[in-house]
Amino acid sequence: MKKRTQNKFYFIWSASIVLCIVLAVFCLSFSSCKGDGPQKEPSTPVEPADPTEPTDPAEPTEPEIDPQAPPTNGGDTPAPSEPADPAAGVELGETEDQGTAYIDRLTFLGDSTTYGLKAYGVLTDRTDTKQVWTPASGTLTLSNQSIATIVYPETGEEISIAAAAERAKPEYLVITLGVNGVSFMDEEYFKSEYTKLIESIQAASPDTKIICNSIYPVAASYTLLDSINNTKITAANGWIRDVAAATGTRFLNSASAITGADGWLPEEYQNGDGIHLNSTGFLKVLDYMRTHAYV
Repeated sequence: MKKRTQNKFYFIWSASIVLCIVLAVFCLSFSSCKGDGPQKEPSTPVEPADPTEPTDPAEPTEPEIDPQAPPTNGGDTPAPSEPADPAAGVELGETEDQGTAYIDRLTFLGDSTTYGLKAYGVLTDRTDTKQVWTPASGTLTLSNQSIATIVYPETGEEISIAAAAERAKPEYLVITLGVNGVSFMDEEYFKSEYTKLIESIQAASPDTKIICNSIYPVAASYTLLDSINNTKITAANGWIRDVAAATGTRFLNSASAITGADGWLPEEYQNGDGIHLNSTGFLKVLDYMRTHAYV
């Protein structure tokens, strides 16, 4: 009886040991599986902001300005202006009447339309004026300007235009040329010869103020309108204005003073051939010069 009780005790004790070992193994296996998964940090809830509480905006910063950068068109900055006309200011505008004293300071170089100033005696020195430079023939064609000679009034010699400019050093020189040239010269040829003439005078007498006078219109009675007409003359006056702008001289639109509303030279201003002025026409031109002076 005692031995049976002892065997029962050993059985319970052995079973308890085996159960403890099984429980230990199971716990180790479970904890190992749980440790392999991702670990998350516990999140802390963020308290929402009070919508009634103002927030401080970031302090504004001024943009950096490049002092060499061109201005923009924003705000009060003016928009860039249009490119300036290179010929702006070249045409002599209206001035106060400078009187005959101004006309007396002018020297006139040109063709037969200039020779009439002397022929009609409309200048102060009415008999033997020293203000008019023309060839002995009384006419001058622009295309021949480099080889042409003029009668130098002081001595009666026939010398080149540049030589006359170098000797006289005129204060003002009014050039009226081109009416013959419009019959056969194109724009490039015309401008080239006119430019060469001005440059030769400037080289000979740098201080001379050069006035490039417009070509005068012809009358409706002129008989050679196929070769010389007011359409060609108007175009050539534009070329003269361009040359004046390019050479730093001045353009005088005296033709506007003797052009009628119909575009023709009024008959009362021409001497009978339809192309040359009479004394009335010349006096109108001189009056225009006095009120459109180079001052």
